[in-house]
Amino acid sequence: MLRAIIAPLLAVLIALPPMQAEAAERTTLGWPRLFNNDFLGEARDRWRTGSYWVSMVRGPGWNGVRPEQAGAIIEYRFRGEIITPANLTTPDPSDRPYVGALSFGAHTHFRWRNLDVSAGADLVFTGSQTGLGKFQRSAHKIFGAPEPEILDDQIPNGIYPTALVELGQSVSLSDRLLWRPFIEAQAGVETFVRIGGDFHFGQAGQVDLFVRDVVTGHRVPVTQAGPIGLSLVAGGDVAYVASSAYLPSSDGYDVTSPRWRARAGLLWQWDGTQIFYGVTYLGKEFDAQDEGQVVGSLHAKVRF
Repeated sequence: MLRAIIAPLLAVLIALPPMQAEAAERTTLGWPRLFNNDFLGEARDRWRTGSYWVSMVRGPGWNGVRPEQAGAIIEYRFRGEIITPANLTTPDPSDRPYVGALSFGAHTHFRWRNLDVSAGADLVFTGSQTGLGKFQRSAHKIFGAPEPEILDDQIPNGIYPTALVELGQSVSLSDRLLWRPFIEAQAGVETFVRIGGDFHFGQAGQVDLFVRDVVTGHRVPVTQAGPIGLSLVAGGDVAYVASSAYLPSSDGYDVTSPRWRARAGLLWQWDGTQIFYGVTYLGKEFDAQDEGQVVGSLHAKVRF
């Protein structure tokens, strides 16, 4: 049933208008980035323990509305993520395996039939080839934290082509309140369909271009074209998960479906400076996980 839902959503990628053969001259619209870490949320070191994402977004300009042409705005995305069991030295045998994942991809953001569309693809690399296990061991050694002793048991090296499409719509409830429901489908390293929505309280950021973080679902601003000030954002979603390479079924892992997320954060914009801090509750991702977790997220752009 889930695959029957995913297939037509991803087929939108095929049905979309063709990309411009000769796009207007592009400029860099922004560098969205987000650092996620469970220590910033609940001062723990487990499961979705840390990730960093940075993108370069190029386009002909930004006037507060997405262009109708696919490919006019292109986001070049890089992500790194570390996922661990709850104990880095003597993990419970039923806990999840260690994961290091790096991904590189391109996504486009535009309007289609009065909907906001984000669509693209990534190559996700997993296993010791990413070097993230060694990076975490070195970082923990520097800060005096427990060093992971389970790197020999991480998931194998792999390369997963992954396609993602999101359809959303911003609904203005007042001059200070936006509601944005969305539906998202992904096929690849994790295959799922997700539905949810986000509220945006405040005028700061209302007319900016946003892109969504993979782990938390937080929407991170690309541009800074709107009013200055402080805005509160809050949202949540639920994913119906078909499979996850991070939790191999061949090793006996059963993914939790549905998978829940709830999030809230503050966005502050002022004279070229942009700071966002948010927290996210991530629900259980596999059957043997006894509880959810809270991670913190930080985005900062400071003009000196």
